[in-house]
Amino acid sequence: MAYSFGLKDHVAVVTGSTSGIGHALADALAAEGVDIVLNGLGDPAEIEKTRAAMEAAHGVKVRYHGADMTQPAQIADMVAFAHKQFGRLDILVNNAGVQHVEAIETFPVEKWDQIIAINLTSAFHATKAAIPIMKAQGRGRIVNIASAHGLVASPFKSAYVAAKHGIVGFTKTAALELATSGVTANAICPGYVKTPLVVAQIADQAKSRGMSEEDVMKNVILAAQPTKKFVEFSELAGLLLYMVSDAGASMNGAAVAVDGGWTAE
Repeated sequence: MAYSFGLKDHVAVVTGSTSGIGHALADALAAEGVDIVLNGLGDPAEIEKTRAAMEAAHGVKVRYHGADMTQPAQIADMVAFAHKQFGRLDILVNNAGVQHVEAIETFPVEKWDQIIAINLTSAFHATKAAIPIMKAQGRGRIVNIASAHGLVASPFKSAYVAAKHGIVGFTKTAALELATSGVTANAICPGYVKTPLVVAQIADQAKSRGMSEEDVMKNVILAAQPTKKFVEFSELAGLLLYMVSDAGASMNGAAVAVDGGWTAE
């Protein structure tokens, strides 16, 4: 028997949703009848094609807001835009993120500041703007895309690990503050997902290490994941849909690993 998540005519803002994980999550919500505000970087013509394709495929309204995730005022305007366009805001997915890999002693200060701003602080600004709307409705779902690196660390990723640990802590605090309001806050902690960014890393590492791409995937990229398989977009989307539906109403303040067993070790 098919299960309905009961999300038709809900409204979602998904940051960093013009490609990768964010796009997959936005598309999964749209497939359930959710109107979407996309956000992210990219060629304007390509973004418009993505927006129009999602709208046509699922018969929902899809808008785009180009808020820069380092600019608090633009983030607040994005949330206000969603509310103005659709008259409500049911789901906020804080997904936007960037990465830089380097030892702490040589880590560029500007890269640290950028990663903390985009991966952590933007979630604060978006959540701060969304809370009054959701509380007035008596219902809302905030889902923060953290990482396995929100639960454990790896060398050379100090800013990313710090930001993702911060996201997990921020999620717990929001959950406690909102516990009696009908608004929940949870985090999804993915392992490695085969995004365009990761695919590029595979090719680069194969070349620099003199290895096949298959060996790079298994012995370098997926070394931390016991299953030796990438996490699929659909697996993250399935968890998101549960979290934002009525079925997930009692899940609050959770940081759920979807990492093939990485953080079990």
